[in-house]
Amino acid sequence: MADQWIIRVQGREYGPVDVETLREWKAEGRVLPANEARRANVDLWITASEIPGLFDGTMAESVEAEKIVKPSPRQRRSFARILRDALHIYAKGFFQFLSFTLLVVLPSMCGQLATAWAQTASNVTGDPRTLAADALAFCMMALTMVLWPIYIGGIQIFTAEFAAGHRIGFVAALNQAVKFWPRIAVLCIFVYGVFFLLLLFALGIAAMLVSGTPSLLLVFFALGLLALQVWVFSRFFINVLFWQQFAVLENAGAMDSLRESRNLASSGRSLPWFQRPVWRGIFIASIWFAFVLAITLAPEWGTLRHYFNELMTTQDPQALLEKLTVAQRAHGFDIFSFFLGLFQRILQPLLGIAFVLLYLDCKTRDAKC
Repeated sequence: MADQWIIRVQGREYGPVDVETLREWKAEGRVLPANEARRANVDLWITASEIPGLFDGTMAESVEAEKIVKPSPRQRRSFARILRDALHIYAKGFFQFLSFTLLVVLPSMCGQLATAWAQTASNVTGDPRTLAADALAFCMMALTMVLWPIYIGGIQIFTAEFAAGHRIGFVAALNQAVKFWPRIAVLCIFVYGVFFLLLLFALGIAAMLVSGTPSLLLVFFALGLLALQVWVFSRFFINVLFWQQFAVLENAGAMDSLRESRNLASSGRSLPWFQRPVWRGIFIASIWFAFVLAITLAPEWGTLRHYFNELMTTQDPQALLEKLTVAQRAHGFDIFSFFLGLFQRILQPLLGIAFVLLYLDCKTRDAKC
């Protein structure tokens, strides 16, 4: 009689079923290597990646992956090891990660090039070339937004497969990622939408200070609003650190992903602060944001200084907007900044890989970090 297996996802157990049924669930994206599993007559839980015949992969690849991503059961993976393993997995699966990156990079590049081309057109209202370029840029931006959830899902799936010592083709990973699209799309709208509203709130505070009559009361009021905005932003940022991992690797629903992400971020209170998942996640995100700021602001430093001087010397908001628009047109298309942005997008999967490894490091110990 074939072995019967039970799969545990989000605390719920499914089965017992045979390996053939598990293969069907795997094809549907319902079973991932990181999911917990056990034989029906055995109480020892393992991961689905260890079920014989379920996930393809040679013994050599499994041994190599264990060396890369599996820490000693007596010792937590250090922060440096998470970063090192992320680099190793990215290098090992570079072309697979690049394939998913190109899904969102190519439309974005086309939109940027169309916008740059439109800036070279005449300033005549209704110019056909300008209208066509603007329409193309808008379509490319919309396509990028549509493909973004697939990109997120693909990075999670590829990383989990490589971490388990398996290789998966681009088409197979794409099919699995597409199945997660509705859930990830809803979460993207919510998470990015909240961040956007918080950004608008901060810009509103700045506009209030610039347009209002300077007074001590106004300054204190603005500082109070700014402190509130920073607190709300930081709390929300912490709560959604791991939503992508739960939405894909745990196959959790939208609300469950947000709730479990918050629970994981607040866990590990008995550990030293620098070993808790929230601080490790913040460190990983901070390293990435510092890198992005460095390659984004460095070539634009002169332009930013000009904008700041205009902001300090111009009191009329409309006149300020006109000056900034003229300066932007005069600045034109910066090919160096364009390629720096492309370089950043190619390396961006490293951020997702590091978070998946951090998530797996917490989950595989069953110690709630």
